Amino acid sequence: MKIVLLEGLGVPPQVIEKHAQRLAAMGHTFTAYEKDASPAVQLDRSRDADVVMLANMPLDLSVVEQAPALKYIDVAFTGVDHIPMEAAKKRGIQVSNASGYATQAVAELCIGLMIQLLRKVDATQQRCRQGGTKDGLVGNLLSGKTVGIVGAGAIGRRTAALCKAFGCTVLAYNRSAVQDPAIDRQVPLAELLEQSDIVSLHCPLTPETKGLIGREELARMKKTALLLNTARGGVVDTPALADALTQGAIAGAACDVFEAEPPLPTDHPLLHTPNTIATPHIAFASAESMEQRAEIVFQNLYAWLEGSPVNLIK
Repeated sequence: MKIVLLEGLGVPPQVIEKHAQRLAAMGHTFTAYEKDASPAVQLDRSRDADVVMLANMPLDLSVVEQAPALKYIDVAFTGVDHIPMEAAKKRGIQVSNASGYATQAVAELCIGLMIQLLRKVDATQQRCRQGGTKDGLVGNLLSGKTVGIVGAGAIGRRTAALCKAFGCTVLAYNRSAVQDPAIDRQVPLAELLEQSDIVSLHCPLTPETKGLIGREELARMKKTALLLNTARGGVVDTPALADALTQGAIAGAACDVFEAEPPLPTDHPLLHTPNTIATPHIAFASAESMEQRAEIVFQNLYAWLEGSPVNLIK
């Protein structure tokens, strides 16, 4: 089999080399490339490949349609909305993901973002740098707040557990029933938005969830409420959120994801709204989670090569 890795996995070179040697010993060829999102480059590198591996770089449709030997796409990421899934299904190309590698990383960042917003860390550190004090900027505790989890999958449930450790009441909105000791009540989305002090998004981007949080939903939230999005940018209506923040309809937001992968244009509306933390898609990216991701994605590969694929996307 010819196997190509189209972008780095954020791990030391020796990790990749270890797997390259194992694959060579199994009789396969393995080539690792630096990231290049150009469709022409992707196709050139993948044209004769049986297996394509990548992380969160969008895979161009031409690779799926014009790489005749392609049988398997191994995604070192949880979401697969950057993969032409329908085209892959039509050709019978199997796709696996690396679900689970970033559960703790994302949940921990969510807690950090909640505390930063509640305690007005950005505003107070700017005040401090300017020789000022905290006067007028005293914040609030996370303890005692009601946190609404939208999407109670593995990451949502882990975030709920950490919130519980801080003494929060946790509500959840999920398309299927959830039994978890960290979740106090499962409620409709409208009720969650109306009752929560903090709304944290953890749902995948699908046709059903695109624009899930729009003007009507933001209008249901408390004026003192905070919105966190570490899921996918498309789950939120960006202009609606920017307006809500500018007009004081909600108190603040933290966005780690946007409609497109960073770098963002400097005039992106959420880079210029009050009490908004914007980070360039860092939630999954810790040294520990990157190592776990690489391990999962290569184990996916070995399982597929042995005829027993795991973590398949249906």
